[in-house]
Amino acid sequence: DEEQYHSLNSVLGEYMNPDAFCDDGKEYGIYNVYYDTDDNFLIRESLEKPYYKEKIRLRSYYSPAKENDNVYLEIKKKIGGIVTKRRVSMTLSEAEAYIQTRVKPYYERFIDQQVMKELDVFLNFYDSIAPRQYISYQREAFFGKEDGEFRLTFDRKITARRDDLSLGRESYGEQLILPDQRLMEIKVPGSIPMWLSNAMSELGIRRISFSKYGIAYKNHVRRQIEAAKQDIERKASYA
Repeated sequence: DEEQYHSLNSVLGEYMNPDAFCDDGKEYGIYNVYYDTDDNFLIRESLEKPYYKEKIRLRSYYSPAKENDNVYLEIKKKIGGIVTKRRVSMTLSEAEAYIQTRVKPYYERFIDQQVMKELDVFLNFYDSIAPRQYISYQREAFFGKEDGEFRLTFDRKITARRDDLSLGRESYGEQLILPDQRLMEIKVPGSIPMWLSNAMSELGIRRISFSKYGIAYKNHVRRQIEAAKQDIERKASYA
């Protein structure tokens, strides 16, 4: 909550540096469109917490993104608790065309060519891949002063919708957390530093499982169930 956030934030400056885009307490926006099959296989599989899971999304740091703005097509995988992410940059128009037609932009760098091959395999394996979920949020990020791989982020204003699924549209939709809440994520290759563990213990901050896409999808399913119940009740009242 707001009090825990400010109390923890006052400690971070001693051990962590702000992200280059977060000087003077600034945040930056992250805007995503998640792709899935017509039966939402990827997110349903992810919610089962398997040993291996993967997802694909298109990410922008602008809202709304223009056709010639650079965006990032990403594959994110989790294997036994270890998360990896591979991504390649292209314009919004190139990305949307590639998803629909598999026509790829040209890349000179070998790593970009390899990522495109991974994307080809992914998209060819799953049938009916299409935009299914929009999620955006405002992020504040920090990196460890002694360990650059140690990263901590705060996300707020987590916004989701299931229609109008283009990064070329403004950010709007339902809020997944309360206005005075932030989602904190700790990304560290080893154990959590003792200073952070102690601070979280003193402030009563506890670890939870929270998937932005997962929460948004479960909310969507609940709305579908409620709508179906109301439809049944409406029909029964006319019988």
